[in-house]
Amino acid sequence: MTKRTQLAGLLDDLQTELDQQGLWESMPPAPSAFDSQTPFFADTMAFTQWLQWVFIARFRAILDAQHPLPGQCDVAPMAEEALKEMDQETTQIIALLKQFDDHF
Repeated sequence: MTKRTQLAGLLDDLQTELDQQGLWESMPPAPSAFDSQTPFFADTMAFTQWLQWVFIARFRAILDAQHPLPGQCDVAPMAEEALKEMDQETTQIIALLKQFDDHF
């Protein structure tokens, strides 16, 4: 299995987990939410929204277009911080992001 195939599978698993936890949204945030200059769009989106509408979407586009992969990915530490106060069970989301990060 190639690195790209593994990453695509992790994105699928992450989407499934977000959906199972009731965190996958059917409607995107307002277009202005995507104009953020803040890391993880923290000033305009919840972290789970950023995962869905920015992280997953952009990585899928990178993989689909066969663009070069970034040199590193360190999303799991932010996820640990951003998700710690949530009512939903986020352990699997964080674990999947750690696996994703480990590929870089």
